[in-house]
Amino acid sequence: MKLHKFSLLMLVVGSSAFAQTQKFTMAEAVNGMRTNLAVKNISQFSWSTDGKSYIQAVKGGYLATDLKTNKQDTLVSLTQLNRQFTNDKLKTVPSIKFTETSNGYFNTGGKMFWIEKSGNDWKVKNSVAVDQDAANVKMFGDGQTFAFTAKNNLFVNKNGKTIAVTNETNENVISGQAVHRNEFGIDTGIFPAPNSESVAFYKMDQTMVADYPIIDWSVTPAVNHNMKYPMAGQASHQVTLGIFNIKTQATTFLKVEGEKDQYLTAITWSPDSKYIFVGVLNRGQNHMKMNQYDAATGTLVKTLFEETDSKYVEPQHPLTFFPNSNTDFIWQSQRTGYNHLFHYNLDKGLVAQITKGDWLVTDILGFNDKKKEIYFTSTKETPLERHLYKINWTNFNMQRLDNSEGMHTGVLSSDGNHLYDAYSNANSPRVGNIINTANLKSTNILTSENPLKNYQRPEIKNVELKADDGTPLYGKVILPTNFDPNKKYPTIVYLYNGPHLQLITNSFPASGNLWYEYMAQNGYIIFTMDGRGSSNRGMKFEQAVFRNLGTTEMNDQMKGVDYLKSLPYVDAEKMGIHGWSFGGFMTTSFMLRKPDVFKVGVAGGPVIDWSMYEIMYGERYMDTPQENPQGYATANLLNKVQNLKGKLLMIHGAQDDVVVWQHSIKFIKSAVDNGVQLDYFAYPGHPHNVIGKDRVHLMQKITDYFDLYLKK
Repeated sequence: MKLHKFSLLMLVVGSSAFAQTQKFTMAEAVNGMRTNLAVKNISQFSWSTDGKSYIQAVKGGYLATDLKTNKQDTLVSLTQLNRQFTNDKLKTVPSIKFTETSNGYFNTGGKMFWIEKSGNDWKVKNSVAVDQDAANVKMFGDGQTFAFTAKNNLFVNKNGKTIAVTNETNENVISGQAVHRNEFGIDTGIFPAPNSESVAFYKMDQTMVADYPIIDWSVTPAVNHNMKYPMAGQASHQVTLGIFNIKTQATTFLKVEGEKDQYLTAITWSPDSKYIFVGVLNRGQNHMKMNQYDAATGTLVKTLFEETDSKYVEPQHPLTFFPNSNTDFIWQSQRTGYNHLFHYNLDKGLVAQITKGDWLVTDILGFNDKKKEIYFTSTKETPLERHLYKINWTNFNMQRLDNSEGMHTGVLSSDGNHLYDAYSNANSPRVGNIINTANLKSTNILTSENPLKNYQRPEIKNVELKADDGTPLYGKVILPTNFDPNKKYPTIVYLYNGPHLQLITNSFPASGNLWYEYMAQNGYIIFTMDGRGSSNRGMKFEQAVFRNLGTTEMNDQMKGVDYLKSLPYVDAEKMGIHGWSFGGFMTTSFMLRKPDVFKVGVAGGPVIDWSMYEIMYGERYMDTPQENPQGYATANLLNKVQNLKGKLLMIHGAQDDVVVWQHSIKFIKSAVDNGVQLDYFAYPGHPHNVIGKDRVHLMQKITDYFDLYLKK
């Protein structure tokens, strides 16, 4: 078709369900995809240790399926397990980690259980009571030793004996937990050595960070629970890395040089457990050193390489060592503008860049050592999809493994001979295939029915617009059910447009969200688009917002608004906007910085003043308030409230520990001071996101607000 004047390319996603008349309830629109409308899945898929069968959880037990014969047998059942329990029988099958097809372990009811197959039955081989305050339980590679945190201390259990690794009485000094507010890919604070004889752990001193109050309003009088929340430009916590030798019960701390408030990430053990590697990132986040330390002494062996960037460096992954090698590893880096794989050797340094191109690797799935192959997912075909690939790490021959459009995830067998490929796309709720990685023969083991087949579904148009610099911007227009092109419809723009999130993908459902479809069933057009600053498009795309959050994003979103206004069936006088978190910031920014665009806005959990947001995220994209006063002032919405012309509903969780409640409370005060009327609602008991049944209440409130002001 002819290109639109806004450089539009429209692809219509058809639906065979137009003849259906069933409508979503609000509960279904909000929680249905996790409850009665959930897509069938293979639960807890895993491979056997020999790679010759796969394991899945089913109601009442676990099944093992032989790849060669396709024979399916019960691996273990709830009935078998409960024969081992005279009291406190299990009500459901626990999540079992199988170390072999005849051995496994699980954690339930305050105990760790080890089980083994005995004839045709299973028996509990051993059990250990776990501290009632235990959290962050981490099993070691030997399948016997485990570590856990209790309150602010770290413990290790070996052979049934619990050993205190730390014994801190200062509650502001925390060991064994994730640090740096889970930025830089950090999701744990416990790092067992491959030989299971030692464990590395984060130790975080928050003493210097200001207390921030989180009030529990459910009791009378209300109770304050202080948390440590380091805001941009203020004092940050200080992190060190300890190594605890289980045999000697001695702890050695790495001798890491540099500023005390720098970041330690990408923690990795060498496979022989002799060395530990740490990405040391300065607080300015523009210079990272990958350091190698002696695990026994904590001394620096050498700096393997450094990465710098004029804006920021953001390490997200630990090192991935090649199979059967203590010296060669893969480092994932965005140094070329996209996340790619680099082969390093401890002695030689950089050996080769393995993957290249204007696309990014999103996940490493594993190896086939015999064939020198790495398996991974990437955006090579299109940023809107993920596909599975293998590449030879010696000659760099690369091959795509799947043959269907959509968002693919993979689980590779330990020998690299088979790959479980699970995917969805606009028309396929979920498909699961076993791929032979040698001949690419694919065997289907799951094709889920469409749980939405009886519902009235909207027509969806995939759109491609152009940013000011020519960058493609991908979006979706969701048309009302029973759409009449001769009518004009109220239109809602839903947006996030912030880092680490991508809304527009070729996945199921095609709309991306059933609430969008609920609104379409009730006479609305919904538009959503990923502008610059959002995820999975490379560094230039993401860094376009550096030091000036909100401006480039609004410019890009205005391309979508201009496109919508060009459509004869969009009522340009009845346009609304909605977003949460960064999307709440964007919604409020639009209502105040471009007050003539939208008649109605609903902003949830919004950042109002970036100087009140956390250091790690905020300083990455904005630098400090002291370094970038103009950028912070431009993005600050407290001094722009007087610009509000439309109707704005602001919503916040009263226990929000991410975007603290004070953001919107201060905005209310500014509205009062400026004589500006504002609609406001708080959700007591909820943190940054409102979940569960209360989310139905939330989305009904948002819907009612749009109905009130856009359907007049």
